[in-house]
Amino acid sequence: MSEPENCPLCQLAPTSLLWSDAYCLVIPAQIPGIGDFCRVVWRAHVREITDLVDADRHRLLNVVMGVEEVLRDLLRPVKMNVASLGNQVPHLHWHVIPRFQDDPFFPDSVWAAERRPPGVRQALSEDVLRTALEKRLSSVTKTPL
Repeated sequence: MSEPENCPLCQLAPTSLLWSDAYCLVIPAQIPGIGDFCRVVWRAHVREITDLVDADRHRLLNVVMGVEEVLRDLLRPVKMNVASLGNQVPHLHWHVIPRFQDDPFFPDSVWAAERRPPGVRQALSEDVLRTALEKRLSSVTKTPL
């Protein structure tokens, strides 16, 4: 695992965060033709979800599920893709990606070859997303695990 000073996920500026607590960060991301999605990042340097104790696994998955719910409510996708890959950055994180029938890759993975040209998707306001995440995820930090 890389040292924290060399880790791009540890070096994120606070202004780039959509939501955070002592355990997790939620950051915005974009894929051309797909539009907005989120990454949920575990703050501590761990490589796999099985490296976490049960309470931390539950906390992380509650955040991932909360982010999924918020994106579903705001964007109304036909499907959600939730993936923990981390092959390029050895730092536990999840991609929470809304999918649409007209996206260039659907029904394949967003990392597959394009099936059609990318359409234009309206960008989601970070303020709207930030507010919705705060409302939905506020119970995660208040609930003892």
